Amino acid sequence: MTINTDYAGREYPATAPYSVGREALRELAATLGSLHPAHHDLVAARGAGYPDLVAPPTYAVVLAQRAEAQLVQDEAAGIDFSRVVHAEERFTHHRPIVAGDELVTVLHVDSIVERRGLAMVTTRCEISAADGGEPVATVVSTLAVRGEVA
Repeated sequence: MTINTDYAGREYPATAPYSVGREALRELAATLGSLHPAHHDLVAARGAGYPDLVAPPTYAVVLAQRAEAQLVQDEAAGIDFSRVVHAEERFTHHRPIVAGDELVTVLHVDSIVERRGLAMVTTRCEISAADGGEPVATVVSTLAVRGEVA
């Protein structure tokens, strides 16, 4: 199956609320090698002006990938995930993500461009507070989907 280019412009419904947990933030910070105390120590985070532990900036990808799964798992979209290579990702933070946040994500398929057996799929994930829609982050990703070899 080939990529369904009619999916360009599609918007998926908001994901179920995702609860940001302290241990998840600590684990990602440790995995990334981030030693900043605001990622690990509640007293340090509050001393820096945050209400709780603050997420490393790339934590937003956790929420973005949950939302992007709607597209990848949508059989009619025609994306074979075994043929996907992550090409680019950009983050815009409207405010820090902190432990205790309840966040939802709306997935937008901004474009699908096919050239010479390669499809470039650009998505935009708008992450916001579940309790009122306060913008939190925007994640723009481009996936390169290799076509099947004849």
